[in-house]
Amino acid sequence: MKYIRVTKDNLDSEHICCAIANNKDVQVSSKKAWLADRFDEGLVFLKSVERGKCFVEYIPAEYAWVPIEASGYMYIDCLWVSGSFKGHGYSTDLLNACIEDSKAKGKKGLCILCADEKMPFLADPKFLKYKGFEKCDASDNGIGLWYLSLADDAEAPKFKECARHPHTDEKGYVLYYTSQCPFNAKYVPIVEKTAADNGIPFKAIHLESREAAQNAPTPVTNYALFHDGAYVTNEQMNDTKFLKLARG
Repeated sequence: MKYIRVTKDNLDSEHICCAIANNKDVQVSSKKAWLADRFDEGLVFLKSVERGKCFVEYIPAEYAWVPIEASGYMYIDCLWVSGSFKGHGYSTDLLNACIEDSKAKGKKGLCILCADEKMPFLADPKFLKYKGFEKCDASDNGIGLWYLSLADDAEAPKFKECARHPHTDEKGYVLYYTSQCPFNAKYVPIVEKTAADNGIPFKAIHLESREAAQNAPTPVTNYALFHDGAYVTNEQMNDTKFLKLARG
């Protein structure tokens, strides 16, 4: 498998989404706009030549849009290998590339979010454990922070307190989200309209800065849905899924 590094120079022409083929789609354009502002902060987006099939996205943890304390680490936003491409060692290729790059940049190690039980868009703990990662912190809703140390004296990363105990003080449905996930550009407005049309209390909070994301009341910031203060899911909702959830 050959891999391409997406940069400012080729961002416009490269396919960057795991499931959306049209580069002009609003979901793709929103993600590309988010990426363009991250490259100067050290974000790396490495993908296969196959469109949208395999990629890794990582950034120095100080610039990560998640509420963690991991100074000197590299944070993996996403490590994705789809469908028929699984089982061929591509995840290992991409992870190894991230590890070697992190070593070259003098990082203490890598960290990534992972669920105790299977959750959408989060890393597989079995794969991480096999690759030498360890869990270093956990939130009340079953999200773990895992790390791979690249230095003998490296202090393990940890969640900020706001992420360790996910909750809100607001009633109804409250959604925290960023533009990091391309699907949000399409589906958040759909859920907002569906909630309004059906008289369901709903508030969407778009985290538009790193500072806001780093102080969010949830370890997963690209999509985190709460109801009456309690965390519900990180799975993107369409109109049908949301109505099914809201109506029990």
